Amino acid sequence: MSSSTIEPTWSRTDRARAAAKLMLGWVALLWVLEAVDHATGHALDQYGVVARDPDTLPGVVTGSFLHFGFDHVASNSVPLLVLGFIAALSGVRRFLAVCGIIIVAEGLGTWLISPPNTMTLGASGVVFGLFGYLLIRGFVERKILGIAVSLAIAAYWGTTMLTGILPLHEGISWQGHLCGLVAGIATAVYHRRPAPPRPAGARLTG
Repeated sequence: MSSSTIEPTWSRTDRARAAAKLMLGWVALLWVLEAVDHATGHALDQYGVVARDPDTLPGVVTGSFLHFGFDHVASNSVPLLVLGFIAALSGVRRFLAVCGIIIVAEGLGTWLISPPNTMTLGASGVVFGLFGYLLIRGFVERKILGIAVSLAIAAYWGTTMLTGILPLHEGISWQGHLCGLVAGIATAVYHRRPAPPRPAGARLTG
């Protein structure tokens, strides 16, 4: 005889609670880090991304958790909280994997294409990544609810995201926004759930 461990099935309420706790903790971490940065005379800013500087490659990851002041954190907190919560409802493990890919891909892209001698910090690349991920996830997975979420997100944030990837404002990394958006879209395609297998002997008609 053999036995296996059966993983518990989470209810929608369990998933929502876990997603809320995760995102509230994430946003709280950003504020704590900025408070530490402020208290230490902005000592943490050195851990951002400086374009094509090999010494700042670790900033590909750390830069997404650091900001240039409290106003900068505040501008990213609400969209990160909302989009992250929606994305995490499909499962915390999947969400963390998605975010990991977005953070690394967006950071590397920013490191490669940003102007030389520029420092990039902030969670906005992750925000744009989650937007891109949610924008097409419903379509690639062919789920009615997912498509409805995609359309709602596009209607509410679409204009803001479109202007964010254009070089319209000095001092704002449109490169990071663009790389985040592309990374999110690519991640949605890569992480799409496979269609359930058809029963043996089943045939398509028509």
